[in-house]
Amino acid sequence: MVAEREGYDLVVLGSGAAGFAAAIRATELGAGVALVESATVGGTCVNTGCIPSKAMLAPADLLFRAGHHPFPGIATRADGVDLPALSAARADLVERLRRERYLEVADGHGFGVLHGRARFEDASTIAIGGRRLSAGALVVATGASPLLPPIEGLAEAAPLTTTTALELTELPAELVVIGTGPSGLEMGQLLLHLGSRVTFLESEPRIAPEEEPETSDALRGALEDAGATVMTGVAITRVSREGGRRVLTVEHDGRERTIGTDQVLVAAGRRPNSEDLEPARAGIAVDARGALWVDGALRTTNPRVWAAGDVTGHPQLVYLAAREGALAASNALLGRAETLDLRALPRVIFTSPTAAAAGLTAAQAEEQGIACDSRVLPMSAVPRAIVNRDTRGFVKLVAEVGTGRILGASVVAEGAGEVILGAVYAIQFGVTTAQLAATWAPYLTVAEGLRLAAQTFTRDVGTLSCCAA
Repeated sequence: MVAEREGYDLVVLGSGAAGFAAAIRATELGAGVALVESATVGGTCVNTGCIPSKAMLAPADLLFRAGHHPFPGIATRADGVDLPALSAARADLVERLRRERYLEVADGHGFGVLHGRARFEDASTIAIGGRRLSAGALVVATGASPLLPPIEGLAEAAPLTTTTALELTELPAELVVIGTGPSGLEMGQLLLHLGSRVTFLESEPRIAPEEEPETSDALRGALEDAGATVMTGVAITRVSREGGRRVLTVEHDGRERTIGTDQVLVAAGRRPNSEDLEPARAGIAVDARGALWVDGALRTTNPRVWAAGDVTGHPQLVYLAAREGALAASNALLGRAETLDLRALPRVIFTSPTAAAAGLTAAQAEEQGIACDSRVLPMSAVPRAIVNRDTRGFVKLVAEVGTGRILGASVVAEGAGEVILGAVYAIQFGVTTAQLAATWAPYLTVAEGLRLAAQTFTRDVGTLSCCAA
């Protein structure tokens, strides 16, 4: 018996940031919406990504600081960690936010969540078990999953991912982290601060390879100062298990060596969740990694299907996914072709110190043929950092030659994620270094570093008093 076809104005696949934003926007436009989820409602951010990782990073950093602080006359002591209790608190927070920010939000907007694994039946029909959903338009927002690189023996060694590492209830004495993008650095430092001996392996010549070289240097210094081993330019040839241990065979500095460890954490990228959808049945093109091809308006090669978030292969940032989800729904239902302006898109690595950036790096500007100039202000020139006795890091501004228009900014410092917002505004609205240098900045804040960095394009701030204009 053929299942009855259920019709909607919009079917959304995936209940993460992009999917929920799409469903919310659609209901605001008066559309009938079906939201489909094959796993846990809420997607990566609330369940296995942003929320739980930051919920663990904060106490890990507090524990580390208790035993490592720069202030004379203050005696503190770190007595270790009850990892099961910490993990339980994380799980409770995740459960509460999933309920309050997703399930109750769905009820408030009047759309339910249909559970089941979806696949395309044709250009406009989705099959979910025995149900068939049709729609005038569809938004695919199925996200991405951790990727295991093709290293001999790696899968058999049962490595941790950034998802499963959050569920640990026993701290590994030794840990090797494969990959030093944001997730690898954050999770590796988290376990380092809790007490594991951590080795970071990166195939590129430097860690955080997509960021400014100064960012890589500052983060490497912070990790090594905390006791981590950082190896770059590493090729991992195989991984094996020997009893309860893992052994990695690597090539580094022209020679082969082995590294023994209790656990391996893989943070070497994520693969778009598209294969189970069978997108070819709907005439939807994908790239070699499985990312759905979309145009600037987020429309796929099927004119009735849009896509948003990590499944598109775009930068994996939850706020970008949410904006894309809302835009995809608007374009689909209103017949528009609006696009997003990503010139000032920010990004943050929640290590300690934090690394944040917005806009273009100097190398990216040059690759685009833009003549640029840049300045780097060390945090040792920022009064707040001096007072805090933590001068790790810097502020770097990249500006267009001739106009002085700010194209990009990078900050490594405590609170860099807050500081970068000022740079986002500057980039978005075409502020020049001269204008930023002449703008008010509150004294004794890390954010003052942006203004000081802008001043370095025309003066030596080292010759100024600490509160000089």
